Amino acid sequence: MRASQLFIPTLREDPGDAEAVSHKLLVRGGFIRQVSAGLWSFTPLGWRVHRKVEQVIREEMDAIGGQEMLMPVLTPAELWEATGRLAIPEIFHVEDRTGREFILPLTHEETVTFHAREIQSYKELPQLWYHFQTKDRDEPRPRGGLLRVREFIMKDAYSFDRDEDGVRASFEANREAYKRIFERCDLETYDVQAESGIMGGKFSIDFLAPSGSGENTLVRCENGDYAGDLEVAQAVPSRAALPDPLAAPEEIDTPGVTTIEGLAELLEIDPSATSKAMPVVKPDGTLVLALVRGDDRLSETKLYDALPGASRAATDDEIRAAFGASGGSLGPVGFGGEVIADETLREGQFVAGANSDGRHLRGVEAGRDYQPRFADLREPREGDRCAACGGALIFQTAIEVGHIFNFGSFYSAPLGATFLDEDGQEKPLLGGSYGIGPGRVMAAIVEQHNDEHGIMWPPSVAPYDVHVVALAGGNAEVAERADEVVRLLEEEGRSVLLDDPDERPGEKFADADLIGCPIRLTVGKKTLEDGGIDLRIRKTGADERLQAGEIPARVGGLLGGA
Repeated sequence: MRASQLFIPTLREDPGDAEAVSHKLLVRGGFIRQVSAGLWSFTPLGWRVHRKVEQVIREEMDAIGGQEMLMPVLTPAELWEATGRLAIPEIFHVEDRTGREFILPLTHEETVTFHAREIQSYKELPQLWYHFQTKDRDEPRPRGGLLRVREFIMKDAYSFDRDEDGVRASFEANREAYKRIFERCDLETYDVQAESGIMGGKFSIDFLAPSGSGENTLVRCENGDYAGDLEVAQAVPSRAALPDPLAAPEEIDTPGVTTIEGLAELLEIDPSATSKAMPVVKPDGTLVLALVRGDDRLSETKLYDALPGASRAATDDEIRAAFGASGGSLGPVGFGGEVIADETLREGQFVAGANSDGRHLRGVEAGRDYQPRFADLREPREGDRCAACGGALIFQTAIEVGHIFNFGSFYSAPLGATFLDEDGQEKPLLGGSYGIGPGRVMAAIVEQHNDEHGIMWPPSVAPYDVHVVALAGGNAEVAERADEVVRLLEEEGRSVLLDDPDERPGEKFADADLIGCPIRLTVGKKTLEDGGIDLRIRKTGADERLQAGEIPARVGGLLGGA
């Protein structure tokens, strides 16, 4: 492809609203262009990268028996109504001219389960179907270029099995396929326990790519023994700095104190010696008191797991009715409802609210003064240790590039997707879902593969294998030599971008570094003197001077089978 004929709108300056490195470089390199908030077009250069990522995914999905298909974007709303997901706020709703309601889905579990109703017998199982399709999400805060968008293409795969053993086998097969996908994309990832969120499901794994930008936090052990998403990660906290124990709770005046920091300062104690109360209301209207140590944050995901269902924060009126006090003075002693406490409160005495405004209790002890149910509710933080080996935990910003989870009969039961098992019984299909966004994978690759000059694409997903820079300056013979180099490479099956416009060398080299093809070859007037051509490896910056006939073998050695 000749650059003179290709739409490559490179920019010298970063876009003003860009913070993520991938956002800056993908825009500056002419790979993507914004249409509106969260809506992006891929230019020809960007679409080549996207399709290469797709092909890596496709090959690995096919290798585990995946069958590619295509399901429509426009989806009848009644399918989502049947599964109870129609009210999800991120869904776009549309109507046809007759008033029939449709949605633009952000995932296709309902549609694929609709098709799975044609599976009749256990003899047809297992099945693994996948497609690449546009998804839409009513994202309230699009940001980060391709990291948080309103429309995107996703590879979503769905497995159907007859029993838990089959479900686990399908899950692990997809998990290993994802590892190979990211390895081929030269992307550092960690597969970690995660939440399923609005997708439902009971076992969930995120693939997180450490990066300078992202919506997730990766928690991993310095010794490599553990990795998890911050929302569900397990960690061993530092010991609480507790005062001497008391024989019974002691009520004290704490006028105007409504925060843990203010309480610790007034009593001259460490915040770890206090407990923090969060009243929440379950879907049935029951109020539950959740407790964590004063120096910790409550993990909403862990609370969701401990209290199945979409609990919400209690209102001021609900708090006053249940406790007789406002939110700054709440505690478990004397509360007649359910109390769920973090494991850190299992032993020791802590300062807690007295359920009276401006009053607190010293020496509150679980088991003696109140009877809680214990669960892991805290969010890990700096200073915590690994539960497996005691090593220090490292916290890294990360991008979620893949998500896989089992959802059992969550969709098949309400949609009537059943099969006849070997014992003659009709049973619901058991399903799993496996998603990757190629655009987000692109962004993650850029986050991990860049320098001050631009992108450094891994060979497997680079827009072109080789970028040939012709420094012709109007010299027809130099242009002919550049064409000859291109011909030699293309005969070996290499894709080549020929930078043929008559521009200054500095501009050409800057664009080549920005675009980031793995190998740059420079053909100039000096080539006419000695036949030599300069080769530069983008990733290392190493330079070599070769004769034209040496180039195909050398490029092949550097790129391998990419």
